[in-house]
Amino acid sequence: MFTVTDLQELQTEHPDWQMELVDGSIVVMRPSDYESEEVGLEFARQLANWVRPRKLGRVTGSSAGFILPTTDPSLSRDLRDPDVSFVKAERLKKTKRDFVQMVPDLTVEVKSKTDRVKVLVEKIQLFLELGSTVGVSSNPDERTVTVYRLGQNPIVLRDSDRLTLPDLLPGWELVVSDLWPPEFD
Repeated sequence: MFTVTDLQELQTEHPDWQMELVDGSIVVMRPSDYESEEVGLEFARQLANWVRPRKLGRVTGSSAGFILPTTDPSLSRDLRDPDVSFVKAERLKKTKRDFVQMVPDLTVEVKSKTDRVKVLVEKIQLFLELGSTVGVSSNPDERTVTVYRLGQNPIVLRDSDRLTLPDLLPGWELVVSDLWPPEFD
């Protein structure tokens, strides 16, 4: 059973590897496909462009690690990294030069061509159960965005729909079709 310290040592030895700690096992993440990375970056860009001038919190990409809480001290703590995340300013007043021990308020996962939807939904559900307000998955293959809240049915949005998160980010909206990479002539 590995710990966060073990993971940090491995990352020192292999700085180019992106890893998560899941149930005491170290999982080496594959590089994302180009389209999925572009979708995640666009989500983060649009969110950060709205959040930062208003000083509402912090938006990070897929390399920001969150050390998750556990109710059982005998269990290893997970270290997970959503594709995009948002943490309210009052919860993280100053950025850290390390992993943060918290759950983001918003967790976003983008399906890459090799991801299984079920695994992404399970990851989002874990974050929700631990305290995230909202989870969002984006599926470039189906051109859908699905919004998850604890104890509620998922809401599926399509191209012409607008993603809004009034319980977390009142006033922010994103047209779903704006997430998908443009095609150039």
